[in-house]
Amino acid sequence: MSTQEQNTAPILVIGGTGKTGRRVVERLQRLGRPARSGSRSSEIPFVWEDKSTWEAALDGVSAAYVTYYPDLAFPGAKEAVGRFATFAVERGVRRLVLLSGRGEEGAVASEDALKAAGGDWTVVRANWFDQNFSESFFLDSVRSGELAFPTGDSVEPFVDADDIADVVVAALTDERHIGKTYELSGPRLLSFHDVARELSAATGRTITYIPVSVDDYRAALRELGEPEEFADLFTLIVDGRNASLVHGVREALGREPKDFADYAKETAATGCWDA
Repeated sequence: MSTQEQNTAPILVIGGTGKTGRRVVERLQRLGRPARSGSRSSEIPFVWEDKSTWEAALDGVSAAYVTYYPDLAFPGAKEAVGRFATFAVERGVRRLVLLSGRGEEGAVASEDALKAAGGDWTVVRANWFDQNFSESFFLDSVRSGELAFPTGDSVEPFVDADDIADVVVAALTDERHIGKTYELSGPRLLSFHDVARELSAATGRTITYIPVSVDDYRAALRELGEPEEFADLFTLIVDGRNASLVHGVREALGREPKDFADYAKETAATGCWDA
């Protein structure tokens, strides 16, 4: 595929309606690059568990942003990502950008499976997203005014999904990022006590952090019908493996990442946290 063909061929964005995928699609479209959203509800659907959907989703595609739900650390992820990457490269897809998790051993296995397919790869390892508090997992907790999580006093350098999307789009469209692994974090280490204070300041309401046990949180997930394995992901915060700042945003983009306080102010202004 020539450079001109690569610039006009669609880029597949798996999870194109998700937190990072939606932002990647928007940025590609602003650049004038055709983006194909790959999800269950897309015009051309993509379903991880149904390989028969992969062929049409990849038709004519030059590059793909690979996100895996629920998480690369979950059982079966490595095999699925490896099969998809091989399938894609066999059909002429040259560039694969994988969203991975910082500090997740299971995610590294998926990274290796994607690299083994033989395409031009970039890995983007991210810390927990700021947007977990506004677009999914923790939204109802913020609205209720109580953040009840099994994290104790541990700290996490939350990263903004806008920064992740900017790095991903650079990797999809600029050859300088081929073969690179970028580790992304925000600019500050925050405990959930700190998060509650930032959210309280931004919303003008009192939002409280309540430490709970892993068993209690697992029971709450069960009651909500969510995968209990989500409780295990809190280990990534509690054991301190990611309790340091990394500089992938600066390395990839030449600028500093967004601070959580700025995210909180911008998000509060949208009204999404109004009780």
